[in-house]
Amino acid sequence: MSETHGFEALRQFEGVEGVGPRNEPPPLREQKLDQFGRAYATGKRKNAIARVWLKPGKGNITVNGKTLEVYFARPVLRMMINQPFKVSDREGQFDVVCTVVGSGLSGQAGAVRHGVAKALSDYEPALRPTMKHNGFLTRDSRVVERKKYGRKKARRSFQFSKR
Repeated sequence: MSETHGFEALRQFEGVEGVGPRNEPPPLREQKLDQFGRAYATGKRKNAIARVWLKPGKGNITVNGKTLEVYFARPVLRMMINQPFKVSDREGQFDVVCTVVGSGLSGQAGAVRHGVAKALSDYEPALRPTMKHNGFLTRDSRVVERKKYGRKKARRSFQFSKR
């Protein structure tokens, strides 16, 4: 009774298409655009959800009908949103229109960054490895821990009193 395991089983199928050692790089993804030539993506962070539309343009970013400078007044949040463009050397080449709901400004900025990175990788699939390497395509799953019964906050206990 002879059983083939591991490499011996693969040797039988060396000539078969799609089986055997892979030396070629993985195939590039296809460009995903809507009928208006825009790339769409949804970004999430904490409890914020951002719907992002990306199209070639002059670099204008609109959030909930307001400019980026008006909606995100803090420079750190604006820098965070522009990170995917900076890393991919695409600053000032795309217009972004997005709507954001939920959470606070920090969570919303993270959601917009996540959405922009996903939309960029959909518009130009060659940028996907760069975005993935910098961690922009990974959804940050950290959310606020719930308050527990018998405690003041999620982990903070009431102050101990000796007398």
